[in-house]
Amino acid sequence: MRTVVLIDGEHYLPVTKAALDDLRTREGADIIGAVFLGGMEKIGDISDLDVLGIPVVHDEDMLQAVRTALDRFRPDVVFDLSDEPVVNYRVRFALACQIVAAGVTYRGADFRFESPVYHAIPCVPSMTVLGSGKRVGKTAVAAHIARLLSGQEDHTPARRFHPCIVTMGRGGPPEPQLIRGDQVTLTPEYLLKEADAGRHAASDHYEDALTARVPTIGCRRCGGGMAGVVFHSVVPEGAKLANTLDCDLQIYEGSGASVPPIATDVWVLTVGAHQPIDEITGYLGPYRVKRSDLILLTMCEPPGADAEKVERMAAALADINPAARIVRTVFRPRPLGDVAGRSLFYVTTAPPAMGDVLVHDIETRLGAKVTGVSHSLAKRPRLRKELGDALTKNPPDAVLVEVKAAGIDVATRMAHEHGVEVIYVDNIPKAVDGQDLAGLVDDAARLAVERFEARRRT
Repeated sequence: MRTVVLIDGEHYLPVTKAALDDLRTREGADIIGAVFLGGMEKIGDISDLDVLGIPVVHDEDMLQAVRTALDRFRPDVVFDLSDEPVVNYRVRFALACQIVAAGVTYRGADFRFESPVYHAIPCVPSMTVLGSGKRVGKTAVAAHIARLLSGQEDHTPARRFHPCIVTMGRGGPPEPQLIRGDQVTLTPEYLLKEADAGRHAASDHYEDALTARVPTIGCRRCGGGMAGVVFHSVVPEGAKLANTLDCDLQIYEGSGASVPPIATDVWVLTVGAHQPIDEITGYLGPYRVKRSDLILLTMCEPPGADAEKVERMAAALADINPAARIVRTVFRPRPLGDVAGRSLFYVTTAPPAMGDVLVHDIETRLGAKVTGVSHSLAKRPRLRKELGDALTKNPPDAVLVEVKAAGIDVATRMAHEHGVEVIYVDNIPKAVDGQDLAGLVDDAARLAVERFEARRRT
């Protein structure tokens, strides 16, 4: 294995040289270079490193030195022979993000970070929509991108595509399941029938097929590593199925903080402004940021995140990846049916703190009357109690519900049993910083096409 080593001046050079010999003997390493991270206690001068017999890269900025070495040497592995006080735990995670994002394995005495493996399956331009965690808006963003690029929104795309979406989820089907959202109407009766057949009819591929009205393939996955690698999934099989469709853009949707194991041309990252900043800047959080081309900072409003928190998060993202386009957004509900003048019981995964904001939007913008709200869509016992009380004590004209969690097997079923209409609701990202979100999506699609064509030429 072509190996670059990380070294410091806190070890005597004969000790470092012996460790290099040990690495060659025990690991069979082909040591092609080193990065000097700092520390001068046990060496006299940088030139003393010549005794190691390998080229050494050094810079006052150790991360820049590592970047230079990765570009110059193109290693398979970076092996860390440094130690405290030159590096600490926080620095090691920063190094891991830098190295793994370059597609290189990072190893040390008692740790190993493998670069994720992405399968080059798509036969058309493709993009990944991933998230920095659960419930940060990945599905809403993926569906919105599909609608924008297919010309369904109030936007004329720079190029009109016929996209499909491939999802993965913890409740996904054992084999890839195709739903022709462009041909089938996903009514409450249809979704209840799917639930009765033992399927998780609120999985992301049902939601995407309903809200984006494009072909959607659902896949399952289990387990998620620190860099987003999944332990088990059928997504590669889903990608092969996508290749058989009459689609010219494939959109791969992540699950939680996990990333589909497919090599795509562009990454679009969703980050919740309400999340702790150290979850984005620390550990392996920067890995996803570094690899992304477009970042949607979602939920940029109180009480989830005030203006100061939003700007601190945006600044942190820009510091990690200065090249990425960052747009600040909020979500607003868009019912998939007419609600004007009607009384609604609203069922959502949004936190209770957002209740007043969302209810005010539904009532003032859409002209409906919200008689009650349940934020317990992911908590079945509580949802049954809250929705049951509403349906028996003060029945609304309709139940407005998201296609998530218990949206079908509990909310839709209970409303159906009480003879109350079900209206599904989408969540639309809206830019709040003056940027043209649709234009940024067009740019991302253009970049995907350019990279796909460049790769195909080589």
